[in-house]
Amino acid sequence: MQKRIKVTRWQEIATPLAAVVLALLVGSGFILFVGENPLTAYRILFVESFGSIRNLATTLQRATPLMFTGLAVAFGYRAGLFNIGAEGQLYIGAFAAAWVGFTFTGLPRLIHLPLAIVVGMLGGAFWGSIPGYLKAKLGIHEVINTIMLNFIALYLTDWLATGPFHGGSWVPETARVSATAALTRLYPPTRLSTGVFLALAAAFVAYLILWKTKQGYELRAVGLNPQAAEYGGINVAKNTIIAMAISGAFAGLAGTEQILGLHNRFIVRFSADLGFMGVAVALLGKNHPVGVIFAAILFGALQTGSAAMDRLTSVPRELITIIQALIIFFVAAEYLIRRILRMKEEA
Repeated sequence: MQKRIKVTRWQEIATPLAAVVLALLVGSGFILFVGENPLTAYRILFVESFGSIRNLATTLQRATPLMFTGLAVAFGYRAGLFNIGAEGQLYIGAFAAAWVGFTFTGLPRLIHLPLAIVVGMLGGAFWGSIPGYLKAKLGIHEVINTIMLNFIALYLTDWLATGPFHGGSWVPETARVSATAALTRLYPPTRLSTGVFLALAAAFVAYLILWKTKQGYELRAVGLNPQAAEYGGINVAKNTIIAMAISGAFAGLAGTEQILGLHNRFIVRFSADLGFMGVAVALLGKNHPVGVIFAAILFGALQTGSAAMDRLTSVPRELITIIQALIIFFVAAEYLIRRILRMKEEA
């Protein structure tokens, strides 16, 4: 009789922690190869990421959009969907928020800022619902749809920002958003804004939806076994569209935060693969909202400290990219380890 390998909550937490430690150990080998002391390099990395309020603020600023995109991927995954379209949903949400920001001038801040945030979220939700609808009604796999829609969103916003909504400067960007639609900077001169609180609230909302509502139960049931969920009276098609729309809304908020809290205008190709990084964040965070928050902070810290490590040592900042890839590799290896353990139990 086949036995399932039971995984406790502590084992779920230990897996990503072990992945991080192993990645840092392997990274030490690269640091030694270039003739530097790993302890010195990692001390610089830690101090420059968390050693002062200013450094911590920079880390949180870099982590904030990753919290949103990580939540987007994680939410979809809980419903059995692999949303690789967070990058496109991010761009659509960003442009929608920027459009509200520079179009509706003269509105009071109490109305203008929430309106821009909601419209940005709805833009991402709309773009996410398209592959959800195609999956639910036509059976087209969401991975193919979301990848293709990424390119459509990218070039569509390129045209909008350089064509009908060009701001008039030599830079491919729109006009600036009104000050009444901009998020507040929390710790100048750093660029950390109140968007970080919006990200934490989004994580809390994602948790409430998934684990404290009937809708969340249906979404998770569909993710675990769509055939059984359908047999139990759950509308799988409807929940697929809902899941992708909510996932897209989180990604849209990532773009909204970048526009209203960082750039204050829509800039062509402003995202440094934030949507794709969300896949790594969700994987490391075990597709749980709390895990996503901590994973995003870790990736934000690696990005913040890498510049100082590159500047103060001979260790190139590209090492951080290698470490990030190693973290994902070791987390993904968990599946293989569980399968090996299951085979041993069956033997």
